Amino acid sequence: MEEQANQIAEFSDIAMEWALDFGPKVVMAIVTLVVGLWVIGLITRSFGKIMSKREVDVSLIPFLKTLLNWTLKVMLFISVIGMVGIEATSFVAVLGAAGLAVGLALQGTLQNFAGGVIILLLRPFKVGDVIDAKGYLGTVKEIQIFYTIVNTFDKKVVYIPNGELANSDMTNISQEPLRRNEWKFGIAYGDDSDKAKAVLQRLIDEDERILKDPESFIAMHSLGDSSVNFVVRAWSTSEDLWPVYFDMNEKVYKTFAKEGLNIPFPQMDVHVHNK
Repeated sequence: MEEQANQIAEFSDIAMEWALDFGPKVVMAIVTLVVGLWVIGLITRSFGKIMSKREVDVSLIPFLKTLLNWTLKVMLFISVIGMVGIEATSFVAVLGAAGLAVGLALQGTLQNFAGGVIILLLRPFKVGDVIDAKGYLGTVKEIQIFYTIVNTFDKKVVYIPNGELANSDMTNISQEPLRRNEWKFGIAYGDDSDKAKAVLQRLIDEDERILKDPESFIAMHSLGDSSVNFVVRAWSTSEDLWPVYFDMNEKVYKTFAKEGLNIPFPQMDVHVHNK
């Protein structure tokens, strides 16, 4: 019993000594960590506001904020470890070895990070552009450090990895200010082809959204199985592209009927021979 009591007393002395030596350091490290995280959040938000006031491209702001936030957190963590008594050089060496192992395990994530850097440097698109990539058509909402967020037109939020975006085909629909629409309209055999061209030209001239320069184009495209087909090409701004397209379809359908021009449907003649 006496030996156990001595061991307990010895352990208590060691624990008390450790608490007196490391207790203040641990408490200070915890306080520093909590205050540091709060300060980092404040710095990150202020950094974002400053960039917004200076009219920095909105595509860069989320990426730079995230990068700054993680950099400050790593520096804070190293400082807190040093306060506890762990040598920073030893910790950095261990962190480097761990970082190599993690890097090998997270090659895809690192590829996405590199892809985000490439996107922001080469700028194939920016926030607000309409893109068609990886089977998704929508508006770029945000370019993050690992993912690009796209809002599709049916209100889906899609997260596309930056690595895939930087290394695959992508169509930027908003980059050019002008776009060209193309229609194919058919009339029945026997209808007046010159009249059909004149009606199409009139409809184009009446639509103020269709540009005069570049000039519109109307021509007989092909002689189909049951129709004479015309191709119509007209230019408008990117914003007016789809409204012009749908309106022209409706106008042609109604006007052709009024002008006595028939829009045929596929037909097949069947001949029955009696033996």
